[in-house]
Amino acid sequence: MKTYIFEIEVEQEEDGRWSAVIPALQGCATWGYTKEEAIRSLQEAAKAYLEVLLERKKMLPKQIQGKVTVLPDKAIAVTL
Repeated sequence: MKTYIFEIEVEQEEDGRWSAVIPALQGCATWGYTKEEAIRSLQEAAKAYLEVLLERKKMLPKQIQGKVTVLPDKAIAVTL
């Protein structure tokens, strides 16, 4: 099992909802009614994205390999 750490972008939209995206993973974007909900949803989307890559025996695209930190085991990230 590996841990993948990606930078994300989160911003509040004009209608009050929050959007979240992982720029390194093309098409990996979500939204939520709160910032926390958008981030949780993005984490689930990223997990599904990576699971599909692994199921298809594909590697991370070369263009993102420098934009992600891969740890060899489980980890926890804390952002303040």
